[in-house]
Amino acid sequence: MRILRASDHKRMPWKNGGGETVEIAVSPDDAGLAGFDWRVSMATVAADGPFSIFPGIDRTLVILEGNGMALDIEGSAPVLLTTASDPLAFPADVPVAARLKDGAITDLNVMTRRDRLAHTLIRIDLDGNRSVPLTSSTCLLLCQSGALSFRRNGEAGALAASDALLIENAAGTELRIEGEAQSYLVSITPDDIPVTN
Repeated sequence: MRILRASDHKRMPWKNGGGETVEIAVSPDDAGLAGFDWRVSMATVAADGPFSIFPGIDRTLVILEGNGMALDIEGSAPVLLTTASDPLAFPADVPVAARLKDGAITDLNVMTRRDRLAHTLIRIDLDGNRSVPLTSSTCLLLCQSGALSFRRNGEAGALAASDALLIENAAGTELRIEGEAQSYLVSITPDDIPVTN
């Protein structure tokens, strides 16, 4: 397990130059925007405009802060995402236009290379303690707000807001978490193995 502190997250421009993203984790380590197998990042969207195109990539997005954003995804009906919405999965290699509802938003993006990996993203509203079964080979827990402590296989630690925990060889283990936090669990699995939560 590896704690990824908010202060160490990498800031970089969007692929299309239209904003800035905060990269939480990427594989392989230090992979660029064209060469990653998977990537977890946050971005602040301050203006309407197109999303960057990522050939061969599947993406899931959830709104963390703000009043919402409408997405026009080519081939799909328009959808309005708010902080109450479930994470939305869609291909990252089709044109997508974003329209802000009322001011800037911050979102969480999970992207995986379609021919190698699959992923899921779920919200965990923590108030007390909880046991989280880990069923995928690679998992990442983001503490979006609040704070939590964790324990797995005799290892323990704590996460503050925007910190993340990266767990490799996670399948078949259990993560115990405790605290008051809004958090998100990313599960990444080779594409020939079903991803379940």
